[in-house]
This record gives sequence, C-alpha cells and structure tokens, in this order.
Amino acid sequence: MSDAPRARLAATSVHLPSRYRTMEEIRARIAATGGYAPPAGWLEDLTGVHGVHVRAAGENASDLAAAAARTALDEAGLRIGDVDLLLFAATAHDLIEPATAHITAAKLGASCPAFDVKNACNSVLNAMEVASALIAAGRYRTVLVACGEVGSMVVRWHVPDHEALTRAMPGYTVSDAGAALVLTAGPAGDDDPGVLFMRFGADSAAWDACTIACGGTMHLHSQADEHTTLRLNGDLLHTGAVDYLPTARAAAGELDAARSAAFIALHQIGVPQYHEMIERLALPAQRCMPTVARHGNCGAASLPLQLVRAEEAGLVEEGDLVAMIGVASGLSFGLALVRW
Repeated sequence: MSDAPRARLAATSVHLPSRYRTMEEIRARIAATGGYAPPAGWLEDLTGVHGVHVRAAGENASDLAAAAARTALDEAGLRIGDVDLLLFAATAHDLIEPATAHITAAKLGASCPAFDVKNACNSVLNAMEVASALIAAGRYRTVLVACGEVGSMVVRWHVPDHEALTRAMPGYTVSDAGAALVLTAGPAGDDDPGVLFMRFGADSAAWDACTIACGGTMHLHSQADEHTTLRLNGDLLHTGAVDYLPTARAAAGELDAARSAAFIALHQIGVPQYHEMIERLALPAQRCMPTVARHGNCGAASLPLQLVRAEEAGLVEEGDLVAMIGVASGLSFGLALVRW
C-alpha cells in the first residue's frame, strides 16, 4: 500500500439544458439563411445524431458548470466550504480573462483556490490528472472539477456550398452541457477505490485539424464565419481521429487494462466515429454506451455524462473498474482507469 493518498471519485454529475434542438430544426435553420440547403435527413444520416441540448438565453459556461457542481457536492455529502481547490475544465469559457473557474467559484460561494484546465474535449480528463497529482502530493484533500460547455455558440448557420457545410459539420452535433466530479483523498491499498492510473499523449503537429480560431492572438476580433465557428480543416469525419494518434495505439498495456473494465466511457463526436473508435481500439462494445445519438457531442462533459448514465443503468457497481478514453482537438489522447 502506498503512503501517498489516492484520489477517489466521490461523485459525478451532469446537467443537460431542457431545451432540445433536433437535426431537422438545424437543417431548416441552415436552409432559411438563403445559402446551401442540405437535403432532408442528410445531417442525421451522416452523423447518427438526432439532436442536441441548448442552453437557456443568457446562460453561460459557468452557470452550467455550477449547476452540475451543486448536484455533485450534494451526492458526495459535501458543502462548497469543504472544497480545497476548484478546477474549471471545458472547451468553453465565459471570458478571456479572468479564468472561468473564478466565475464558477463565485456562483457557488467558494473561497478556495481556483484555476482553469483547458485541453479541448480532454479538459476534464486532464483536470482529473491535475487533481489526482495534487491529492497524492498532499496539497489538497477535496478537489471539485466543474465543466460547462456551450457548443451552441460555435455553429455556422450560413454556408455557401456543400464543402463549407462539411467543414462546419462538427458544430451541428455539439451540445451544451454541464458536468462535475468531486475527488477526495483516500487510502491507496490494492482494493481501495480511486484513480489507479492515467496516460496521455499528443500529436500536436495536427493542431489545426479542427479549430475555433477567434478570441486569441491570431484572430482576436474576427467576425468571419471561418473563425467564429467550429471548423474542420482536415478530414477527421472520414479518416478517423485514431489515425492521427500513434500514442493511442502505443498505449498497449494500458488499453489492455481498459478493455477489462466493467464499463468503458469514450469520447463521442458522432455515431460512425463512436463505432470506429470501438473497432480501432478493439474495445468490447457491450461494455460501452453510445450516448452521442441522443445527446450529441457534449465536449469535455461527454465522459462524465456516460459515467452518470452507466451508474443509472446499473452497469457499474462498487469495486468495479471503469475506463475513460478521451480524444480531443490538438490532437490529444487520454486514458484513465478508476476503481469505482
């Protein structure tokens, strides 16, 4: 048994806005702009996604994160004053400055240290890594990871032609969502629950494969659709993200452990890509859950969503091994194995 404490996943929650936008509504809105009109059913046939969740008017990333965080704290039997560190982890943010973690903390009434962890759709996985390391080092005992995604802001509605529509395709499947994890310090015995290991890798030369370009030093004030919306600059829809990630294939030993888990959560951007990930990584499909068709791509909230749905369905029980596999723009790969 290690003398260092192990980060234990004390609670996981998800918050999905009640408003739901179907793919037919999305198609009709694209057609209404007077540009290229996709054929009826084409978007759903290509992505397998039926619709996405959309935030209420005036609702920000921090609001979605705070809503999920309140639920997670209640489930863990904790109050906000029990939290030693708050990490905001998402593709989205409220402002360029300050960190959205501070806005989320203020809405929760937290007085602990707070900062952002940002790595596209792997943000929550990377925040778990940071939290686990800090807990193991004895710096903090309770860490709250809060995620708020507002993908509805980066959808391109006016497209001049079919090629532009294809480049904008990822935006039509992204959902707004909040998620939260509570990690607490616990013993690190062989059978004790918690985060057992995490593995990350990246192919950063492919950083421009999928981008939202505005808001940074390259295109700070740009209003061009190519900069303000989620855009494919490569061919991930047809080639597959796994082809860009030799680190995913190199993690053979860790993937073997993940394949033996009772439940495997993996990031999902569309139904074809979900099945491709299962095939390419040789994952047991019966121990995975396809949530993207109903809920869309929830960004960094995707993995927590699957954990919540798996627990609700009775697919994971105390003592089970749970794997979390993430793929994100950048491009990056992440893998975590957790004992429930």
